[in-house]
Amino acid sequence: MTPTRLRIGSRGSPLALAQAHEVRARLRARFAALAEEDALEIVVIKTTGDLTLDRTLADIGGKGLFTKEIEDALLAGRIDIAVHSMKDVPTWLPDGLVIDCLLPREDPRDVLLSRNGLALSDLPAGAVVGTASLRRRAQVLARRPDLAVVPLRGNVGTRLDKLARGEVDATLLALAGLRRLGQDAVAHQVLDPADMLPAVAQGAIGIECRADDGEVQTLLAQLDHPPTALAVAAERAMLARLDGSCRTPIAGLAVPDGDGRVELRGLIAKPDGAAVIADSEVGPVADAVEIGTELGARLARRAGPGFLESA
Repeated sequence: MTPTRLRIGSRGSPLALAQAHEVRARLRARFAALAEEDALEIVVIKTTGDLTLDRTLADIGGKGLFTKEIEDALLAGRIDIAVHSMKDVPTWLPDGLVIDCLLPREDPRDVLLSRNGLALSDLPAGAVVGTASLRRRAQVLARRPDLAVVPLRGNVGTRLDKLARGEVDATLLALAGLRRLGQDAVAHQVLDPADMLPAVAQGAIGIECRADDGEVQTLLAQLDHPPTALAVAAERAMLARLDGSCRTPIAGLAVPDGDGRVELRGLIAKPDGAAVIADSEVGPVADAVEIGTELGARLARRAGPGFLESA
């Protein structure tokens, strides 16, 4: 049976709410029992990551900062499903919770926004690039060590305002987020993954529920997008094998070829960009988890003892 009412847990940022509304719209369109106006309630939950804006995520713990309070509400029964940006979800979920549904992935690439509309290669020496992401910081500095990279946090609107006020000369954002907010026209340069490998699972929306809620799991299975699920599984398996600290820049992108195979590219780096190790693995898409695990193991071997811990 399809439930007649569901409570959808979400962060309160404009992007998080746009994703929650997308989930609600898909549920309404797919299930007549949920089409009534009050059948799907969006419950806004503040997370540690939302409340602490004066420090970088790495400085306050990194993993789980945008999911813990939402997952607590899910386990306590205050919500029925949770909507997450999968790049924010730790590789290990709390006992009793599962993510069995991935929506079709949006474009996973990063974009550069600059005050003068310049591309990354054209920014003048000493230009200030703002980003709270160690992954982006490391890759920018690896290519442009003459730039100054400074922490910049806040939601998309906040970061765009800081750029407009001249607090930084450029910043980087996920194209997926800008598209979901209808603001992708502000991007000056879409970065090729060869130049800026995305965060693991960037652009993917995951829906989490209780492992013992079979009714909801059956419902969510009908929204799942297998190509996205397999690509994200490969990327997250790589991340789990590396098990890097929140201070370790790690990037990964899996791309299915449509003929039953997938290419996974991975990268680990020092935060200052002084050392970058990249590699790839290709194999049957059905072996996505094994491909990710193998690539993660190979990256770790190439890095050698202490690389991840000392990053």
